[in-house]
Amino acid sequence: MAKTLTKRKENYSQWYNDLVVKADLAETSAVRGAMVIKPYGFSIWEKIQATLDKMFKDTGHLNAYFPLFIPKSFFSKEASHVDGFAKECAVVTHYRLKNDEKTNKIVVDPEAKLEEELIVRPTSETIIWNTYKNWIQSYRDLPILVNQWANVVRWEMRTRLFLRTSEFLWQEGHTAHATKLEAIEETEKMINVYADFAENWMGIPVIRGYKSENERFAGALETYAIEALMQDGKALQAGTSHFLGQNFAKAFDVKFTDKEGKLNYVWATSWGVSTRLMGALVMAHSDDKGLVLPPKLAPIQVVIIPIYKGEDQLNQITEKVNLIKKKLEDKGITVKYDNRDTHKPGWKFAEYELKGIPVRIAIGPRDIENNTLEIARRDTLEKEIKSQDGIENYIENLLEDIQKNIFKKALKFREENTFKVDTYDEFKDIIENKGGFVLAHWDGTPETEQKIKEETKATIRVIPMDAKEEDGKCIYSGKPSKKRVIFAKAY
Repeated sequence: MAKTLTKRKENYSQWYNDLVVKADLAETSAVRGAMVIKPYGFSIWEKIQATLDKMFKDTGHLNAYFPLFIPKSFFSKEASHVDGFAKECAVVTHYRLKNDEKTNKIVVDPEAKLEEELIVRPTSETIIWNTYKNWIQSYRDLPILVNQWANVVRWEMRTRLFLRTSEFLWQEGHTAHATKLEAIEETEKMINVYADFAENWMGIPVIRGYKSENERFAGALETYAIEALMQDGKALQAGTSHFLGQNFAKAFDVKFTDKEGKLNYVWATSWGVSTRLMGALVMAHSDDKGLVLPPKLAPIQVVIIPIYKGEDQLNQITEKVNLIKKKLEDKGITVKYDNRDTHKPGWKFAEYELKGIPVRIAIGPRDIENNTLEIARRDTLEKEIKSQDGIENYIENLLEDIQKNIFKKALKFREENTFKVDTYDEFKDIIENKGGFVLAHWDGTPETEQKIKEETKATIRVIPMDAKEEDGKCIYSGKPSKKRVIFAKAY
């Protein structure tokens, strides 16, 4: 098969790019920095989307949709928010093209200039809070628990498929509350929803924590995040949840009359994950042979490949496979029977290894005679011969075992690549030569974090929610510190 991958140890970045393209997840497009998500990649995203959508609805949220275009004046209403996104904004200035008769080229019509320029949505806080002003008058209108699935544009100079593109898909939740406590509870609830999804569906262990001031979302009082460790020792932010306080309510004058008849500003949150999760899925589990997908998110959980000579053998195998396929599908297992005669079994084996299908079943004439099947699991590449009797129960249990094993392997990797350090020399050595999560004391100042970032390219990923009180000295300044934080280089 021609789809050879670069080895991870040789060039991890190239391995990732090769895999995303060769496994038919995505490819670059004619638009600089924007990607085409191919059907196989999009089918994984659809499973991510469907699972999260149910989790949101189970926690009381409803979906809505807000405009792609945001008046530029909206951004100037919340100063830190506009500062955070100004360099990434795409701006619409005109609404019409025309044919230039002199050059015979299509040009922007100078007479079709917009009265107010529009920003192509980089995030929706401003347009949503302008809308909420019309929705909220009384405490009876609260809480508002809204989510939207959308695309956003952040004009990136350096792009990588799924990890950083100028346009990407995501969901963004935006909620409004009567009290500070309710808003904080919502912020924490949603970061826990993301962590549950990452660990129990994606098979990726994550650390929950809150961001330092330097890393906080523009316009938030507090940002909670889940951080995952990729196989190259870099961190990946896999989801964020923001406590916005009353900043956006004040910016857009969103007030409500409380139960005592007093007028108050509303409390806000926002939270989101994006197609960056696809990148996390690739980098956390995959190997030099291709993708390794957790069964819960694999579009195809089982592929069945016939080994045969001639049409008679294929017909005999197909009859048996249809019975097996029905039993598996009755268990809710997604199955593909690949009986194409355009490719040989060996090519198919390699193709489905590349695409990360959790379980592969091979069946030939001898298996028909012996009532057996050859079962191969993608996570360990182990093969075994099993009886066809009760195969549906065996496969069901096997998929559960693969899901658990993928998580266990990723957790072991994280544990082996998490280090405690007490000196700056130790810190620099690990960041430079090993990577991983580095637990270190920090004096709590943005200046120290910035200096460490400038010197090592490492940032504080999160201050863990479960961080224990521990007297120590900042690795950089030597000033007192009460707890360790997690540093790493990051995507």
